[in-house]
Amino acid sequence: MCVHNAARSQMAAAFLTHLAGDRIEVRAAGTAPADAVNPAAIAAMAEVGIDLSAQTPKGLTAETVQASDVVITMGCGDTCPVFPGKRYLDWKLDDPARQDVEAVRPIRDEIEQRIRILRTELQTR
Repeated sequence: MCVHNAARSQMAAAFLTHLAGDRIEVRAAGTAPADAVNPAAIAAMAEVGIDLSAQTPKGLTAETVQASDVVITMGCGDTCPVFPGKRYLDWKLDDPARQDVEAVRPIRDEIEQRIRILRTELQTR
């Protein structure tokens, strides 16, 4: 999850879905969802063969967090709900808001690396 669910969490969810298929249930949400996914994020993901063009930002609910085993936050700060017994990962990543595709590429690549590590970890449990 991130604040606007318009770039970082969208890219992370898309990478995990792409890499894990139906073996891992993936949710993405934001504490203050934007009206649309960031066009630079859509373009950056298209470069690696993942289509975000049909995605829409979704609002974060307590139920979403409660139903999750692992919660990844990206820039939410104190606005993300915290529930005992959940595993939280706080990924410090630059915010792609108002950035062009060239600035989003390194963020995308960092997210992909982290997702690959997480996927391997989750699938070996």
